[in-house]
Amino acid sequence: MRPDPFPPDDAPAPWAEPPAAALPPPTRPLAPRKGRGTVQQPLPRHQAWQREPVDDGWGLPDDEPPPVRRPPEPVEPVEPAARDEPEALPADDAAVDPAADAAVPLRPASPVAPEPADAPAAEPPGPRTTLHPVRVRRMLSSNDSPDVPFSLSLNPYRGCEHGCIYCYARPSHAWLDRSPGLDFETEIEVKTNAVERLREELARPGHRPSPINLGAVTDPYQPAERIWRLSRGLLELLVETGHPFTIVTKGAGIVQDLDLIARAAALGRAAVSISITTQDPRLARLLEPRASAPNARWAAVRRLAEAGVPVAVNAAPIIPFLNEPEIERIAAQAAAHGAVALHYTVLRLPREVAPLFRQWLQDHVPERAERIMARLQSMRGGRDNDSDFRHRMHGEGPWAALIAQRIEQAAARHGLARRLPRLDCSGFRPPAPPPRRRAAAQDAAQVELF
Repeated sequence: MRPDPFPPDDAPAPWAEPPAAALPPPTRPLAPRKGRGTVQQPLPRHQAWQREPVDDGWGLPDDEPPPVRRPPEPVEPVEPAARDEPEALPADDAAVDPAADAAVPLRPASPVAPEPADAPAAEPPGPRTTLHPVRVRRMLSSNDSPDVPFSLSLNPYRGCEHGCIYCYARPSHAWLDRSPGLDFETEIEVKTNAVERLREELARPGHRPSPINLGAVTDPYQPAERIWRLSRGLLELLVETGHPFTIVTKGAGIVQDLDLIARAAALGRAAVSISITTQDPRLARLLEPRASAPNARWAAVRRLAEAGVPVAVNAAPIIPFLNEPEIERIAAQAAAHGAVALHYTVLRLPREVAPLFRQWLQDHVPERAERIMARLQSMRGGRDNDSDFRHRMHGEGPWAALIAQRIEQAAARHGLARRLPRLDCSGFRPPAPPPRRRAAAQDAAQVELF
């Protein structure tokens, strides 16, 4: 049917905005997903193009979701070479005993009642983690930051499945053309030749031994370590060469390498920092959905201390009005479990971490979101983040000074130092240099000439 060429005088003009009832409802943010720190997918900041949903006046059908950025197709990981260590435990760390199942009497199946029509729909399965094997040119990273207590570090994995919403390493995933949001937790790169490259770097004549930190960016004991065992391979090389090292982790799986760590600690060449953000398991599940539970981390602190390993508890990051009231309780538990030092940092929100954390606050603690951000900004010069070396770790202003005073008093009350002891670098012995493949190939070519 053709439109009326002579519409009435009171008819709206064709260019007029439609009434509010005719407009499509605004798109709501994605709902949080159990087991993931975030479901948001901010585009990598180095990407030259981006797509955004645009309403051209026609709206979207009710049953059609807005367009979203799709992650790249997963690559099937290559099975790692067989090692002498025992096989990794199942995902729930519990051994399966077939005899136990056989001993349980089976009951006849009971009829299943049909679900009511108004029953809530089951939550769809979350995105799976994909491990991408990669080969790297080098492993050691150096820094001269005055607020970082080490100059050398290495990370066997890029990305971290722990999914801590506050992780300052999230922006580094943008360099891989992946999102610092959900991709950081689900698209993990595994440096399969990590041990080989580290051996080459330690064998160089110009290498000067200095404590190497494992876990400065991503956690060396995240779930991927159960499969690849790269952190153990690196520790084996460091112990073999007598090189000092430190470890920072939230993973209770560190106790699987206690034999290597204790051997190095007995010679003054190893120390460990266990990060414990909160003792509340419900809050930990929201902040760090796939990291070890707080009680498992406390058990790891005790086992390391009993084995003679210097252990520090890292109460980090301190988030005002969220885990900040637990400072004194964490210090008391650290001393009770055998720790020798207490560290802390105030929450940092670099680049893409700030909007992700703001959305997390709205999802989980909306009643405290404004207070938390206001207090954080008061310690960051009125901004979400301050990268100044002088106070990026601990903040500035009266509230930052108050937190520092509470940390100092809690540490003194329980006999905790503020730093781990110095490590011995005098026992380092360079490994045998690896054979040069290019020289071997050239020799073989020369032999063929004869």
